[in-house]
Amino acid sequence: MNKITAAVTAVGGYVPDYVLTNEILETMVETNDEWITARTGIKERRILKDKNKGTSFLAIKAAEDLLKKSKTDPKDIDMVIMATATPDMPVAATGVYVATQIGAVNAFSYDLVAACSSFLYGMSTAARYIESGRYKKVLLIGADKMSSIIDYEDRTTCIIFGDGGGALLFEPNEEGYGLQDEVLRSDGIGRQSLKIDAGGSILPASAETVANKQHYVFQDGKTVFKFAVSNMADVSEKIMNRNNLSGEDVDWLVPHQANKRIIDATSKRMNLPSEKVMMNIHKYGNTTSATLPLCIYDYEKQLKKGDNLVFASFGGGFTWGAIYLKWAYDPK
Repeated sequence: MNKITAAVTAVGGYVPDYVLTNEILETMVETNDEWITARTGIKERRILKDKNKGTSFLAIKAAEDLLKKSKTDPKDIDMVIMATATPDMPVAATGVYVATQIGAVNAFSYDLVAACSSFLYGMSTAARYIESGRYKKVLLIGADKMSSIIDYEDRTTCIIFGDGGGALLFEPNEEGYGLQDEVLRSDGIGRQSLKIDAGGSILPASAETVANKQHYVFQDGKTVFKFAVSNMADVSEKIMNRNNLSGEDVDWLVPHQANKRIIDATSKRMNLPSEKVMMNIHKYGNTTSATLPLCIYDYEKQLKKGDNLVFASFGGGFTWGAIYLKWAYDPK
């Protein structure tokens, strides 16, 4: 019997209709299009404006898109992994609600939280469940309503983030396609550099924490940028070396969409030309857990069976890593 690997067999995605452009941000906070574009590569981002809809709405929409396009019966799904940094609410897992809403009544589900690396870590987790032989269909969803935790008077963060959701379906493969290798890392030194102060067990919500805006994302931009540039490039280069891959062998870099300069530094280290780098940061911004699947969603029709993909991410905590995956199907 051939070795079982976990291959991606279907893709789905969703972004809200409302477009928050750099020009609109200029009317909200002291910034301008030229400054934002030069430092981040972002021109616009999508925002879920309905206050009664949370991350689960984005996740459900992305999952439903995948199910419809692939003609997958949700009852056949064994497991739903929900990668997110913005769950609908504390305690009650968002993924459980999402699985029920999409009709995955035979699946078990849970949330996986690792900031912007949540989806990357989720890929590793999904692969282990498939490789064990116990489960046949694992749905991995990455979604975040980042607008719910952003202070739109803070120009260091409000220019970066957007809302969106993406999903990948993993199934067993015996032809050698799917997830091949991974390099996953974390370091608690980053705990204070990218965080939300209040709302957790250390500093529960209070009138004072709300008044002090301690429920919004704080980012020490210089520190995060420094660590992200070096570490994302390091693991991407390491996974190439470990698998004897040259820049010519890699068909696509699938990078976390946090900052174009970070993406450029990673692709340069890998000796990849820009046409081999998936990029949609200009139209979505940083959608956190959704960036990687939204890249695949946007580029799916350009992927060919056997393509070598390197996924790379960096997030708060710090968390980071790279995954080498061999694509399993031709354009649908």
